[in-house]
Amino acid sequence: MRVLRLVHGDPRAAAELVGRLTERQAAGLDPLPAEPADLAPETLRAHRREIRALPDGTRLVLLLAAADQYPVATHAFLRAVAAIRLDTRPLETAEAAGIAYATAGGVGFRDAWTRIAAYETADPADRRDAHRLLARVLHGPAETPRRSWHRGAGALGPSARLAAELTAAADRARAAADPALSGALAERAAELCTDPGAQSRLLAHAATDAWHRGDGDRARTLAARTDADALTGILALRTGHAGEAFDALLAGAARAVGVRPAPGGPPPHDSDTVIASSLTVLPVTSAPPTGEPGEAAGAAPDAPATPVAHFLARAAEAAVYTGDLRRCREATLLAGQSGVEPPGVLGGIAAAVDGRYEDARDLLEATAGRCGPGGDPTLLLHAGIAALMLGDHTRAATATVRAAAAARARGVTAAVSQAMEFRAYADFWTGRPRAAEAAALDALRQAYATGQDNGACHLQAALAMFAALTGDEALCRERAAAARSYALAHALGLPAALAQWALAFLDLGSGRFDAAAARLRALAASGPGHGHRAIRHLATPHYVEAAVRTGETRVARAAHADYDRWARAVGSADDLALSARCRALLTPGADAVEHYRTALRLHAEGTRAFERARTELLFGSALRRLRRRTEARDRLHSALEAFESFDAPHCAESARAELRALGAPAAPTRGERRPAIHLTAQQLLVARMAADGATNREIAARLALSPRTIDHHLRGVFTRLDIRSRIELVRLLADADPDGG
Repeated sequence: MRVLRLVHGDPRAAAELVGRLTERQAAGLDPLPAEPADLAPETLRAHRREIRALPDGTRLVLLLAAADQYPVATHAFLRAVAAIRLDTRPLETAEAAGIAYATAGGVGFRDAWTRIAAYETADPADRRDAHRLLARVLHGPAETPRRSWHRGAGALGPSARLAAELTAAADRARAAADPALSGALAERAAELCTDPGAQSRLLAHAATDAWHRGDGDRARTLAARTDADALTGILALRTGHAGEAFDALLAGAARAVGVRPAPGGPPPHDSDTVIASSLTVLPVTSAPPTGEPGEAAGAAPDAPATPVAHFLARAAEAAVYTGDLRRCREATLLAGQSGVEPPGVLGGIAAAVDGRYEDARDLLEATAGRCGPGGDPTLLLHAGIAALMLGDHTRAATATVRAAAAARARGVTAAVSQAMEFRAYADFWTGRPRAAEAAALDALRQAYATGQDNGACHLQAALAMFAALTGDEALCRERAAAARSYALAHALGLPAALAQWALAFLDLGSGRFDAAAARLRALAASGPGHGHRAIRHLATPHYVEAAVRTGETRVARAAHADYDRWARAVGSADDLALSARCRALLTPGADAVEHYRTALRLHAEGTRAFERARTELLFGSALRRLRRRTEARDRLHSALEAFESFDAPHCAESARAELRALGAPAAPTRGERRPAIHLTAQQLLVARMAADGATNREIAARLALSPRTIDHHLRGVFTRLDIRSRIELVRLLADADPDGG
């Protein structure tokens, strides 16, 4: 996906680039090439030959059009033509050759490679002249950054004056939420700059801009040319080794305030502070509104954090991803030394790790409360994570959606998929598994496209959890294996633990209680980079269920005691309900009934609809064993209905088995064959691609799955829709969606 994006969607160029990648590039350890000549030289050479074969007058018109569009779009071609009375009739030759064509706004090229070739085949002096001409016709205040760009591109050599002008223009473009333009301006300023220190700072800015716009490969390439260690840490947080990211970010925070992170540590780097200030997403009054009535996107409820606070916030995220939550203590200690309030979830996590649950609740509650519209995406993301930790899934959904909206409004593309990673949890737990799966699939594509492989790993693990819910064993195992393999190599404890939980949940739903208990025991024992304390905590109710079924009540009681202490501290209705369910499972005979009733009463106040259905299933089973047939039947029918609405066939089959044991079998209802009702989000996506004519191998490549799994999906689609061929699938999808929407 990143390869296709880099080569402008050209399949032939993509095949050429893939064949040229080093082992480290193919493994994601090194960034992919960033320059056109390095991406697909054969493709570019072929286009250059076409351009060189054109008459001089035609090439001159194409050069001016290309300089107006590449690499910065300035929309000044027609004004430039009018200013020098350029004859555009030679363009007809290019039109006849199918290379370019006239448009209402100037010239359109056949493809991006043709535009690049038209620019790069020109003589350097002609290119400079074209840029100078375009600079002369850009007059308006809003056009100042683009005028500066052309002035810089038309320069003969290094110029401190032009470098300063370009730097100021980059700052204006950055404030206007245009990281593509600000990055290009900063790069050009660095080329014209003669001071090595200033050049490093400009490249650091350009790398940050590239990251914000979603070009991770360009960001990593530029970062390698700077002395900003903290920038490397920020990039590693999303695409490298998360433990190393934490170290680099903590060191960057220390240097930003002049505190040496360790004896003999390096002195502060100017570029570190530059990066931190770049990552502070400033309010942008010109950005579009977030959709909240009366709230502009720039109306931030909290002032942007200081540079050191941003480094510490990112370090907290690194600790969350690694699962090494105890390292939050180091960051909290540094915050105290710096006189900075621990930002985001940092203080809450540190308190929770120390067992100070009431303090953790208060700190997380303060962070979760910062979820108003139009704030800094980082603050909103931390608000969502804090809300998830508190069991407030409604507020978590609000905060993460607003984080994504704020990131889009500010042009920070890279932050969108990260916000959606945590949004998926909220959708999942509140009984919207299809929405959660669809959002996670979309975020997975974004993560891969923008080079955020660590985020993609987390999403793979979340999708494994959704597959476990729907009982899709093959997909669950494939997603979990992919997530765990990558996670263990990059110290990502969060996805490693989530994938393990997914496999345990699959076992639990299938009645393999010994296997489920073994997996959950391993999850509890695994350390940072291999597991995660928060996921272990979330999985405790499932562990108690599996442990009781296998006779491990002593360990189950200890696990429940800690879970109950947390539930009472945070006061979450869902957590309290699950604690009551655990207590019911650990209580023999009729004494368990009241605990189940307490659990259901608390579930009614919470949002975890799926867990409420599991509680009803367990309660119904207990009532059946106590021979309370009528109430057992009601509870089991309620659970069955919920599981069918969640498309959780394994759990639904458990409810049916209990009903059959009561002598009240529940036959599955087929209903109408509407794909949106009967298919999971993943199956529906595969079905639509297949109906569009894509082969299994093509679908597999686009979804980062194996062709074998795609075949499994299609067989599941045919079974669920009661059809036998792709022709029937095309007809069924056309009938269900006649407008193609």
